[in-house]
Amino acid sequence: MIEATIKQFSQSLENERRLSPRTCDAYRRDLDQLIGFMQGKDIHELSSLTEQQVRTLVAQRHRQGLSGRSLQRFLSSIRSLFRWLIREGMAKSNPAVQVRAPRHPRKLPATLDVDDVFRLLDIPGDTPLAIRDKAMLELFYSSGLRLSELASLEWDQLDLTSGIVRITGKGNKTRLVPVGRFAIQALTKWRKTRGNFADWHENSVFVSRSGKALSVRAIQLRLVHWARHQGIDQRVYPHLLRHSFASHILESSGDLRAVQELLGHADISTTQVYTHLDFQHLASIYDKAHPRAKKKRG
Repeated sequence: MIEATIKQFSQSLENERRLSPRTCDAYRRDLDQLIGFMQGKDIHELSSLTEQQVRTLVAQRHRQGLSGRSLQRFLSSIRSLFRWLIREGMAKSNPAVQVRAPRHPRKLPATLDVDDVFRLLDIPGDTPLAIRDKAMLELFYSSGLRLSELASLEWDQLDLTSGIVRITGKGNKTRLVPVGRFAIQALTKWRKTRGNFADWHENSVFVSRSGKALSVRAIQLRLVHWARHQGIDQRVYPHLLRHSFASHILESSGDLRAVQELLGHADISTTQVYTHLDFQHLASIYDKAHPRAKKKRG
């Protein structure tokens, strides 16, 4: 009974909230742990789970070495499940609402500096593959998209004349994001070349040589390929371009709310991590420029 209910919830994540396959898999792994715990406690209905039992499970997983960040995600999975159960009339309260995971130190996201981004995007060659990949990476950095958003992008979401892309992101929320002129140029060129790979029936923006939408894994591998080819020493991955986009916008504008909107963050506290990056940038400038901060020359 519990397994069947959680399977229904998992289907709602895919069909209603349109979460990425990777996020849905993470929810399933977390809820498998919940199932195992409940069976061990001889609990036959999800609605009978208590707050104290949730606390016991969190403490148990913490002793097993699960990090604060992972425990936060675990609790988030349980809270989401019970919000759905309450909506469906299968539970009256959410036993995980008042439970908090142990705090964890916040890790600053890595970024590429502007010079390295420009070097990465300066993709040589005029083959259909190079044209496609340049358009893909230009859009990644230009608009700060998530990997899943880029992989699922279709042509009717792009307005190259106005320079806007319409994204449906996490929680099925839609946002409009500007597309820069270099990305517009690259996408326009790719649109003209794309007929080498796919016919007009295929609406996906980025397609493979077989004419089908590029997978998430294929996009990751193309990014790794070009990072090596362009001589970028740092490990480069899709979210690094999103972090770099956010950091560079904030450095120039100082407008945290605008960055929140561009990234599609529901909570500004998620975006505030970039203020730490911005401070590091300012501190670096201060150390180099301030007369009383400069290191003495030998």
